[in-house]
Amino acid sequence: MSKGKLYMIPTTLGESDVTQILPLSVKETIHQLDEFIVENSKTARAFLKQMGIPSPQNKLKLHILNKHTEDQELYEFLNGCRNGKNVGLISEAGCPGVADPGAEIASIAHKEDIQIIPLVGPSSILLSLMASGMNGQSFTFNGYLPIDKSDVKKKLKDLERISRSYNQTQLFIETPYRNNKLIDTLYQNLQSNTKLCIACDISLKTEYIKTRTIAEWKKTAKPELHKRPCIFLIHAQ
Repeated sequence: MSKGKLYMIPTTLGESDVTQILPLSVKETIHQLDEFIVENSKTARAFLKQMGIPSPQNKLKLHILNKHTEDQELYEFLNGCRNGKNVGLISEAGCPGVADPGAEIASIAHKEDIQIIPLVGPSSILLSLMASGMNGQSFTFNGYLPIDKSDVKKKLKDLERISRSYNQTQLFIETPYRNNKLIDTLYQNLQSNTKLCIACDISLKTEYIKTRTIAEWKKTAKPELHKRPCIFLIHAQ
C-alpha cells in the first residue's frame, strides 16, 4: 500500500477574509481531507467551516498537537498516512512548521518517507521582512526574548552586535499583552542609530508596519500594540 501525503496547511494571521489571503489551491486541498492535526480544535473547526469544507464537522478526525502532547501521540497522528490516507497539518496562525510545533510532525514524516506538501500561505516572518527595508538575504528569527530584565538587556546587545558584524536582520516576537512593555525596553537598550521595524496585524485591515531608527522612534508617539500580534526586526548600523 502506498503511503498518504502530509499537507502543510496555512491559515490567516488573524480575523480576515480567507479568499483575500489564501490561494484557491488551499481550499481545494482542504475539501479533499477529513483528518487533520491541529493545535486547537475550536479554532481549527472554525477555520475549516470558513473554508467551506464539505465533510460534516462530526465526521472530521482532529488530532490535538500542543505542549501537552506526548511523543507517542505524535507518532500515532501519522497512522492515517501510513495506511494510505492524506492528512492535513493546520497551523494556529500562518504557516505550519515555522515557529510552530508542526515541525515535529514533519520530522517524523521525513523519517518514514511520507511525502510532505507545503501549501502557500502567509508567514509573518517573511511578510515583515519584505516590508521592513532591512537585509532580506541574511536574517535570523530568534523567537521570544528573555523575560528577566538583565537577560533581555544582554540579549539585545548580543543581537545588535551580531547584526552589525554580519549585516544581518534580527527578528523576534513577544506575547501580545507585553508588546508595549517591550517597546520601552527596546527604546532604553538599543543604540540610537539601530533601525527598528514594528510590524503589527500583518495582512489585516489594521496592519501597521514602520521602520525607523531608535532616535526617530523616540521623537514620535508610541504605537499602541497591546494584545495585537506583532513581530519586531532590528538592524544595527
